[in-house]
Amino acid sequence: MSKKLKIAVIGTGSISREHLDAYKENPNVEIYALCDINKERVEKRAAEYNVPLERTFTDKDEMFKALPEIDAVSVCTWNSAHAECSIAALNAGKHVLCEKPMAMNEEEAKEMKAAADKAGKLLMIGFVRRHGNDCALLKDYIDKGYLGEIYYAKAQYLRRNGNPGGWFGDKSRSGGGPLIDLGVHVIDLVRYLMGNPKPISVYGATFQKLFNRPHIKGKKGYTSAEAGNNDICDVEDLATALIRFDNGAVVSLETSYSLNLKEGKGDIELFGTKGGAIIKPQVELYTELNDYMVNIEFPHDTALSFKGLFANEINHFVDCILNGTPCLAPAQDGVDIMRILDSVYKSAELGHEVVLD
Repeated sequence: MSKKLKIAVIGTGSISREHLDAYKENPNVEIYALCDINKERVEKRAAEYNVPLERTFTDKDEMFKALPEIDAVSVCTWNSAHAECSIAALNAGKHVLCEKPMAMNEEEAKEMKAAADKAGKLLMIGFVRRHGNDCALLKDYIDKGYLGEIYYAKAQYLRRNGNPGGWFGDKSRSGGGPLIDLGVHVIDLVRYLMGNPKPISVYGATFQKLFNRPHIKGKKGYTSAEAGNNDICDVEDLATALIRFDNGAVVSLETSYSLNLKEGKGDIELFGTKGGAIIKPQVELYTELNDYMVNIEFPHDTALSFKGLFANEINHFVDCILNGTPCLAPAQDGVDIMRILDSVYKSAELGHEVVLD
C-alpha cells in the first residue's frame, strides 16, 4: 500500500510496549505520535521507538489539534482515563483500540460506543484473549458442534501474590481490583466461546483480607511501571461470582490478586452436552467415542502463549481499518462485559443476587 496508517498511542506505561512492539512489526503502520501525562516517560518511550520529540505530547487534545493526520489510536492509560481519551480520539475522527476494561462502568462504556457510532469510526476493545491460538482452536471445535450445548463453565484467574501496585490498587484510577483487571479477561473469553449470550442475573462476592502483601519478600508476578512503597490499596483482593445467561447457561468465576493457594492459575473450563474442554493453558477435549470416555490432548503449539498474542490483536485492528474486516471485539461486547462487572460489584455490595434488565 502507498500510505501507511499513522498510529498514536495514549499512555506509555507497561502495556503500551505490547502495542508498540506489534505496531513496529506491522508493515502497514507508522508509529507516529505518543502521549502521556508523564513527560519523562513519554520521551523515553519515544526514543525507544524512534518517534520524534516534536510528536510527543502530555495533552491528548493538543496532540489531536497539532496532528490531524493521525489515523488511529491505541488507548493504554489507566482505566479511569479510557473513556475520556477514547471519546476525544473518536470525536477527532480517529479509529480507536482501547485496552480492557473498556471503562470504569457501563455508563462510560455506552458513552464511548455512542461517540464511535456518531463518528462512524471503529472502536475495538482490547479483549486480547480472543486473538489467541488456543481460543481459535477451541472455537473451531465449538462452532462445529463437538461440545454440543454449553451449559456450564468455570473461569479462573488467580494470583497468589499478584497485586501489581501503582494505579492498579487505587480504585479511583482502576475502578476495582482483580475482577476488573483479570476477571474481565476470562469472563470475556468464556462468554465469547459460548456465543456471547445475554447476561440476566449475577450473584457476586468480593473480599479484602490480604491487601497487597507489601511485606512479602518474594517477587510479584506482574508489577506496574509506577509501583512504589507508598501505593494505595483500596481494591478487593478476591472476587467470585455466578453469572446466569438468557440461554440457561451459568458461568462460575474466581479471580484474585492475593490468595493463599499453592500457585496461580488461569484455567478456562467449558461443559457441554457432547463434550467438555479446558484451556490450562494446553487445550484438551473430553468426550465420548464408541461408547468410551476419551480425552483428546492437542499439540503444545496450541497452548496459550502471550508471545504473539498482542501482535494478532494489533494486526486485526489494522486489518479492520484498512480492509473493513468485521471486528472480533466490537464496542457492544465491551459494554456487555462492563455491565457484568458492574453487577458483580453491586451484588457484592448488596449481599444478594442482582437481576439485569
